[in-house]
Amino acid sequence: MGRVFCVRVEFDVPHFSAGGRCLDTVLILVVVTVAVVLIFSLTNGFHDASNLISTMVASRALTPIQAVILVGTFEFLGPMLAGTAVANTVGRFVDVSSLGGVESITIILCGLTGAVGWNILTWWFGIPSSSSHALVGGLAGAVIVAAGSQYVVWGFAGLTEGHLTGLSKVLLALLVAPIVAFWAGFFIHRFMALVLRGAKPTANEYLRQFQWFSSAGLAFSHGANDAQKSMGIITMVLALGGYLQQFVVPVWVIVSCALTIAVGAMLGGWRIVRTIGFGIYKVGPLHAVDAQLTSAGVIFGASMIGAPVSTTHVVSSSIMGIGASERPKAVRWAKVREIVNAWMITIPASGLIAAATYYLVWLTVGIG
Repeated sequence: MGRVFCVRVEFDVPHFSAGGRCLDTVLILVVVTVAVVLIFSLTNGFHDASNLISTMVASRALTPIQAVILVGTFEFLGPMLAGTAVANTVGRFVDVSSLGGVESITIILCGLTGAVGWNILTWWFGIPSSSSHALVGGLAGAVIVAAGSQYVVWGFAGLTEGHLTGLSKVLLALLVAPIVAFWAGFFIHRFMALVLRGAKPTANEYLRQFQWFSSAGLAFSHGANDAQKSMGIITMVLALGGYLQQFVVPVWVIVSCALTIAVGAMLGGWRIVRTIGFGIYKVGPLHAVDAQLTSAGVIFGASMIGAPVSTTHVVSSSIMGIGASERPKAVRWAKVREIVNAWMITIPASGLIAAATYYLVWLTVGIG
């Protein structure tokens, strides 16, 4: 846990530092930004945890109440036990530390506003867009408009040396994960269908019972990956505000992000449940188990190497792969195209909202 230190400043004008910035302003910005990050984590629960619930409900393995309680519990345990590798990646793909506390935190706050705004819009209309893409688009958009592209850690130079860092690592993870999930779902379902080829219909009941374990694993892996994104942003803001000496995620940040994403999973997301659980392919007990095992493996593996991935992408892609392996014509490809279109516009849309927010702040108070 990073150490919190106090700065003693002597001054004649109340509440102002030597740089002319109000120390209270930095504190207020840090508090507001942390609150917005936790709201983002809550909306992340609305969006992504509902994808976990959808296969359980669609396959009639658990009632909605049972599914929500199970997911909420393991969503909380995931970030508490899985380390902070993803937080380290997310907290370092932009670097505005040289801009000063007030300006840098304001930029981050505007980026978060873009991500939260897009999450709420797509949640309201039942569109399963990616919270991870929204976060990347919002932060990158705000930083580029406010300070310039040089403050984004692109990480392209490291690609030639096989070393992934910065935004290139984030984008590559977001791109590769759904492809891996599609083909993993495709082959896992083929294998499971072969194993259970001669099984009696009563096998479905065992598959439904097994979902208590596979769903718990998926919820744990989701919490381990997605809650860490919020942890990384809060830790970055605390460092920018001068409340941390180094980038180390405090325990209270881990607990707060774990709680908010778990609460989000338990409060909302039913519009998206209908899209994922029923809109792409008719999901039965075997499909649900295969999707949960596939998604849990991909997401947890990404968490261990510090790669942030989109649960929406992974779960949806695994169901697409499962459907394609069984009956390609039964996959509702029109709905798939609708989801893919939403994915494609998420980064630019959240970036535009963030940029517009910063522009309004600049017009109002003249930050920067």
